Amino acid sequence: MSTALIVGAGPVGAVCALALQQQGIVARVLEAQPEAARADSRTLALSHGSQLILERLGVWKMLQDVTPITRIHISQRGALGVARLSAEDVNVPALGYVLPYATLTVALKQALAESKIAVEYGVAVTRIDSDAAAATLHADDGRSHTAPLVIVADGGRGLSVSAAPEPKLQRDYEQMAVVCEVQTELPHANQAYERFTPQGPAALLPKGDRYALVWTASHADAERIAAMDDAEFLAALYRHFGGRQGLFVAASPRKVFPLKLAYIGSQAADRVVRIGNAAQTLHPVSGQGFNIGLRDAWELASLCGDTVPAALGSAAMLNAYARGRRVDVLGGVGFTDFLVRVFSNDIAPVRHARGLGLLALELCPPLKNFVARRMIFGARG
Repeated sequence: MSTALIVGAGPVGAVCALALQQQGIVARVLEAQPEAARADSRTLALSHGSQLILERLGVWKMLQDVTPITRIHISQRGALGVARLSAEDVNVPALGYVLPYATLTVALKQALAESKIAVEYGVAVTRIDSDAAAATLHADDGRSHTAPLVIVADGGRGLSVSAAPEPKLQRDYEQMAVVCEVQTELPHANQAYERFTPQGPAALLPKGDRYALVWTASHADAERIAAMDDAEFLAALYRHFGGRQGLFVAASPRKVFPLKLAYIGSQAADRVVRIGNAAQTLHPVSGQGFNIGLRDAWELASLCGDTVPAALGSAAMLNAYARGRRVDVLGGVGFTDFLVRVFSNDIAPVRHARGLGLLALELCPPLKNFVARRMIFGARG
């Protein structure tokens, strides 16, 4: 039976391992973090397409604390132009789903255990050697592991020797995201907001009876915003976002993280392929990055299942995978980069053009359907 080694047991690596097993391929996973590592506190926004992947893997039914997004309200501050997307318009139960990152990782860890997929925690990969015949992982515990295919997933960015090459495309947005949960005066009714401002986008994602907030600002402003006391923060958020949800009445502690674009590409070396954040890191606007990573894992596993065992991990197979993913990945990279660069300014002609674009999106059902399905399913939407 064919075998693949996966570096990283995060969600993308775990999904890849489960999908490979469905294709009859044995996956072994090495994860640098200990099994009892502290759970990540981030919030995830899964597209309906990602929900279908998790459902096919038997993971979706294991998830709790999931909040559907049935409508998205898109606007820009201080200018005309509003667009509204709804699940009903594109005939899906939800445009996306919001859940804690930890909820997904716990379910995936359980699914890996129930599927008897071998996962070694606390094992960091220090080097990958490969040639036309096989790839060998060298771990910090002195052992080595060889397979015809090595998949570097999101956890693989920490490789100290087999480091990722220089990105083919990179951009420092000189922005940071302030993230927390907020309570609004009005119930969210499963509606998300994407609010574009000259300082960067602000997103509200329905999560339980609250919203998950992603507030983008310059480095200096983000640090200042995060350091505000609750009352000052809630007042500033109301001024920044507006009153569509009434007053902001409560907020959890704030965290900040920098926002950058890095597109490396999927091909790494003979017998080695990158997926998820090991291949591309995107700005969080429109929630594309994580969902592209899950599609990476699913498409790679599907191609492995369609490949004869002798050709698993071959140059022909990896070239076919890279070609097949290019349109979806570069489409997501271009879409998010376009939104950040075009909407994060207050240039009058550009502001008016943005308003016309949002108006066109609102008034043209075929265009609205196209955009919604691309956000849900990627390039194949």
